[in-house]
Amino acid sequence: MRFTAGLAMFMAIVSTQRGLQMDRREFVESCALGAGSLAATLASNAWAVDAKPRSHGRVLLVDELGKPLKAAGLRAQTNYLFHYPFEATPVFLLDLGKAAAATQLVTRDKQPYQWPGGVGPRRSLVAFSAICAHKLVYPTKDLSFISFRKGAAVNPQTPSKGSDLIHCCADHSQYDPARGAQVLAGPAEQPLCAVLLEHDAKTDQLTATGTLGGELFDDFFKKYEMKLSLEVGPNAKQAVLQQSTVRELDQYCRNPVRC
Repeated sequence: MRFTAGLAMFMAIVSTQRGLQMDRREFVESCALGAGSLAATLASNAWAVDAKPRSHGRVLLVDELGKPLKAAGLRAQTNYLFHYPFEATPVFLLDLGKAAAATQLVTRDKQPYQWPGGVGPRRSLVAFSAICAHKLVYPTKDLSFISFRKGAAVNPQTPSKGSDLIHCCADHSQYDPARGAQVLAGPAEQPLCAVLLEHDAKTDQLTATGTLGGELFDDFFKKYEMKLSLEVGPNAKQAVLQQSTVRELDQYCRNPVRC
């Protein structure tokens, strides 16, 4: 009788210990599954980090004499060009002649971001990468298929989706610089990458501080590696330091194409 009771008590203790061990095992497994789910959630929301402005260093914009560029000296609705953040990556600088408001945009990877709008006294000064978001067409010293067009496009075969747009003649992507270079027409899958500017109200000087939106620099360097080595030399991928020279596109490029 005592043996039976003792055996029953022993079995009960063993069962309890096994239950505790199982509970601990299940708890550990649940924690592991929870951590995995959290990691997956954070990875799926990685755009929240990627969509933030990217700093490439502060670079003062200067004229062809090396003097600080004055925003008041820019002619409205005229193509200006400088290079940032690398020696071989061109940027359009534009005075739109009107205020450019902040705009909500999205990259081709569905990463949302808010372009902050124009800077300067009238918030009319904007800058965008001059590398087309479709096939990476860009202005060279010999030829440029992409540029800002004052008014509407006049070619009936490529009707304009509005006035005062950046138009790429290669495949007719059209971007609205007053709305963060949002795509209005053509095959481009995302806006032109914005270059962020700071305007000093006291000195009227402009400084490039970073980029925002879908960067295509890696694709650009991969596609044009040989060409850029001939155009720019070994410093094509070198970051622009301290200052960058601003020129009118018509002075920089011998054959700006209009379509």
